[in-house]
Amino acid sequence: MLQGYSIPRTPAGRSSLAPRPPWHYAGEALSIEFEADPQALAAHLPDGLTAARGAREGRCAIFFCEWQFATDAGLEYLDPVASQYRETILLMACERDGASASFCPFIWVDQDLALMRGLIQGWPKQFGRTAITRSYGVRSPASPSAGAGGRFAASLAFRDRRVADAQVTLHSKSDRLPDPGFASTFNVRHFARLSAGRHDDPAVHELVQLRARNVAVENLMVGDASLVLFDHPGLELAAFGPLSVGRGFRMTMSLSVDDLQLIDDYTEPTP
Repeated sequence: MLQGYSIPRTPAGRSSLAPRPPWHYAGEALSIEFEADPQALAAHLPDGLTAARGAREGRCAIFFCEWQFATDAGLEYLDPVASQYRETILLMACERDGASASFCPFIWVDQDLALMRGLIQGWPKQFGRTAITRSYGVRSPASPSAGAGGRFAASLAFRDRRVADAQVTLHSKSDRLPDPGFASTFNVRHFARLSAGRHDDPAVHELVQLRARNVAVENLMVGDASLVLFDHPGLELAAFGPLSVGRGFRMTMSLSVDDLQLIDDYTEPTP
């Protein structure tokens, strides 16, 4: 009998690209809030979600993250080449039944294991290269302070082209998280069919909401920010062009993932 949580499934089950949950994550992130065209953003929302209103209208956030993960029994962090990765998450504010929510239209990751975990959850992950300034906790021109005055930058490249450039100059501690956030993001799990005549009839198409637990944020700092998103022939990012850039944040965080909420009253769109 073949075993394993994900493909490839093997006799011993040790070759699965994504191990069995729970998945525990810890890492650092640089995030920037910005405003984009609300009408253009609305076109990216799936059925079941509506455009944000009021103060959150047109609100987006981008997260540049550096992660390390482990399972309950795996101690995967002792194999850094498998447990560490970087990703960039683009989020847009929205609403679900009148309540504030977030949706992820694009996300880029640099490791296949993280890509598989993301697709299982509904994150629309693609391969991309994220680079983030690090602070090493020593006094050096090569290591910015993690406190007031510290300057950090991040970038994203996709298929050898630059997609995003960001900078944050930290000012003070923050009493709020970036909005929108990703711990309870809505995504669409979509897996197409290859069977002739059924290309428009996906095997799976469901709206889900991430149910992260044990969410913890520390060392949350806020400051001034800049963000540039570049045109790319393989991405439809025009709707997310920043009309204005808000605050920038830097933080360390951890969370665990082993559950999704299926939105029961979601109906598949008719081709």
